[in-house]
Amino acid sequence: MSSTTPQAKRRAALEIVSLLAHKGYAALFAGGYVRDMLLEGEEKGDIDIATDATPQAVAGIFKHTVAVGIQFGVIIVVQRGIPFEVATFRSDVGILDSRHPAQIVFTDAHHDALRRDFTINGMFYDPLADRILDFVAGKKDLTAKVIRAIGDPGERFKEDFLRLLRAVRFAARFDFSIEEKTWEAVKANAVHILEISAERIFMEHDRILRQPHPDRAVRLLLESGLLQRTIPEVADLVGVEQPAEFHPEGDVFIHTVKALSLMAPNPPATLAWSVLLHDIGKKATMRKTDRIRFNNHHQAGANMAGAILKRLRAPNSLIDSVVSCVDNHMNFMNVTGMRLSTLKKLLSRPTIEDELELHRVDCLASHGNLANYYFVKERLEAFARERIKPAPLLRGSHLKELGFKEGPVIGKILHEVYDLQLDEKVRSHDEAISYVKKKWVDSR
Repeated sequence: MSSTTPQAKRRAALEIVSLLAHKGYAALFAGGYVRDMLLEGEEKGDIDIATDATPQAVAGIFKHTVAVGIQFGVIIVVQRGIPFEVATFRSDVGILDSRHPAQIVFTDAHHDALRRDFTINGMFYDPLADRILDFVAGKKDLTAKVIRAIGDPGERFKEDFLRLLRAVRFAARFDFSIEEKTWEAVKANAVHILEISAERIFMEHDRILRQPHPDRAVRLLLESGLLQRTIPEVADLVGVEQPAEFHPEGDVFIHTVKALSLMAPNPPATLAWSVLLHDIGKKATMRKTDRIRFNNHHQAGANMAGAILKRLRAPNSLIDSVVSCVDNHMNFMNVTGMRLSTLKKLLSRPTIEDELELHRVDCLASHGNLANYYFVKERLEAFARERIKPAPLLRGSHLKELGFKEGPVIGKILHEVYDLQLDEKVRSHDEAISYVKKKWVDSR
C-alpha cells in the first residue's frame, strides 16, 4: 500500500463505508488513521474500518475479500486493488495467550472503543457525516499530549504485553507524556515483556528506532525496565566510561542515545540498528591503561550485534548488513592514509551509505570532527561507481591460458592484479598479462 496515494486510499475506503451504509450497516474509520488525521492535520497511513457487519456479511457484499481473522471478527476487503482491514465491532472476554482474547462478543462502536489500548487510538471517524465519535476522551488527551490507557492500565497491558512497548513508541513519536497510572503499569508489567514473541518485539523496536525521537524512546525503555529485558546489552552501556578527550558527552549509553537523535528522519533499518548497536562491544573490551581503551570493540560489537538480532528473529539480510556496519565503523579513522585500492574497496561496499551516515552521527555525538566524513563524501562523488569497483582485467581462464593450473596460486595472482588495477597501476588487460608474465611466468 505504500505506493498508493493517500487520496486514492481514502476514495477506496469511502467506497467500502458507503456500500456498507447502503446495506444498512454502520461503518467508520478507526484507530491510528483518525488519531493522525486530528493530530497532524493530514490523512496518511493505512485506513482501518470498523463496522457492525459480521465478517460473513462483509464477504457477501464485496467481491474481493481475504479471510485473515474471521474468528476475531476481521476480514480483508480489497477495493480498487487496495487491501483494507475491516473489523466487526467487538468486546473481548478473557485473555487467551497475552495477545488474543479467550472469547469475543460482537457489539457496538462504544464498547469496541473500550477494548482498545490508548485513548488517542480509540476514536472513530464517520466520513459520510464528517464527524468524530469519541467515547474515551481521546481528543482531550491529544490536546493535552498524553498517552493514557483506556480503562484499567494493568488490564489493558495483560491483554497484550506488546502494548508496553507501544506506550513508549507513541510517547516518543509524538513527544507526549505517559499518564501516571499508565506509566506505573508499564513499569510494573515490564517483567512480562518476554512473554511476547521475539518477532513482535523486534518489529516494535524497529518502529521505535525508525520513527521521530528514537533517543527519547530508548531512554523511556530504560526507565521503564523494558530495555533491560529486551536488549539488556544496550542497558549495560549505562555507566561505561569513555575518555573525555574523545567523548565529552559522557558514557557509552549517553553517546548511543545522542547518536540516535542525530539520524535523519525515517532512517533505513540497517542504519537505525547500526547506530543503536555500533558501540555495543565497548563494555566487554574496556581496559584502563594510559587511558580508557576499547581495543577491537568493533569486532566484539559485530559478534554481539549479530547475536542480539538473531535472538530477536530479525531478517537475515538485516543481520548481515548491521554486523558489517558495526564491524567496519572504525575504518573511517584511517581513510586519508589508505592505499587507493583499499579505499576503493571500502567505498564499493554494499553498505557504504549506511556506514558513512553511521560515521557522521558517531562523530557528531562525540568529538564533532567530520573531516574524514567529508573526505569520503568527496571521494565517492569523484569516483564513478564503475571506477570504484571495475570489472577485473583478468579472470582465472586467462591465467589457465598462460599455463597456470587450478589451485590457490590463481586466486593469489588475481587478488594481487586486482589491487594493482584499483591502485591504477595496471590499466588494461594487456598490461595485466604483461605483469603476470614478468613476475609469475618468466621467473618460474
